[in-house]
Amino acid sequence: MSAETTDGDELDDPIGYFLEDMTYHGKSDRTREAYERVLRRFEAFLGDPSRNARGTRTTPAEATHRDCMAWVHSLRRSDVADSTVATYASYLHRFYAYLAQIGAFESNPMALVVEEMDERIDTNPSRREISVQAMCEFVSGIAHPLDHAVVVTLLKTGMRVGELCNLDLRDVVLSPPSSETRDTALAAVATETVSSRAHLDGRGPSLYVAAEPTAGERIAGEERTASNKRKRSTVVPIDRELSVALRRWLAIRPDTRSPAEPLFLSTSGSWGRRLTPDMVHHLVEGHASDVGWYRPGGGAEENVTPHYFRHFFTTHLRDRTGDRGIVKYLRGDVGGDIIDTYTHNWGDRVRETYESHIYSLY
Repeated sequence: MSAETTDGDELDDPIGYFLEDMTYHGKSDRTREAYERVLRRFEAFLGDPSRNARGTRTTPAEATHRDCMAWVHSLRRSDVADSTVATYASYLHRFYAYLAQIGAFESNPMALVVEEMDERIDTNPSRREISVQAMCEFVSGIAHPLDHAVVVTLLKTGMRVGELCNLDLRDVVLSPPSSETRDTALAAVATETVSSRAHLDGRGPSLYVAAEPTAGERIAGEERTASNKRKRSTVVPIDRELSVALRRWLAIRPDTRSPAEPLFLSTSGSWGRRLTPDMVHHLVEGHASDVGWYRPGGGAEENVTPHYFRHFFTTHLRDRTGDRGIVKYLRGDVGGDIIDTYTHNWGDRVRETYESHIYSLY
């Protein structure tokens, strides 16, 4: 793997170069410092022959996917929480992806590692299995419009909890209200006062899940508390059931002071403020506890958390469609030419496949 810029200049310190570019791109000091801690930790691991996979000193520019896997494995062995391991891996993935994109590196050795991490999580054979019928009963027991909309959104889209928290009103286009939805006038006011993204023009009822938000970064006038981890931005169809759930929520959605107009806002102690991942975890775990699907201290195999809904979406939609590519597109797990193919054929293939196979929750 080479380490030079597009101008042909050798990079003595690729990490320093990447961090400097983060500053130029307007990333906050806190975000930059978080990346620096993780990337320098990786660099130290590669430089220690007693710890790395090769047994000899190496550098980030020379690292292969096996070196990256060995580092991730070392994190797990040092009792780092799974969520932290995933965060560290995403930082390293973004570092390599950026330097590969500008031509400083020939490839991104973390691409395969991150893909395998997602597959390992979502195909865990010991994870609790819940049928669609049981999930329908679970959803029907959630009465509060906010809680109901959050859970249905996670189940119908497979998005990550941070991606859900970063949704703004401009990221949503709904179908015209039907007689099945109460208070549709109020719901319409909430969405029509905000211009939707150009990416959604002509797409029909859809959600736009951006790739760029990073915790600590200011987007649309608001500092974000969560990061999105998509390889590329994605347009996800909204079916009739999700449309109904979102309209019920929008009909009671409180006012907010945020210029970004978040889609999901707290209706409790942080009234009118954007939901955070911690709030969503608390919300989901509370409802899961009520039906015996969550126990404090229980592991991923036992407990239903927001990430479980991503697993549920992946498993059931992949089994129903037999189309692994479309499921990976909707999850935001593919980039480059592959996602461009699905983006180009979005109206003809993705929406048709999604609407024909997405499970019913009502």
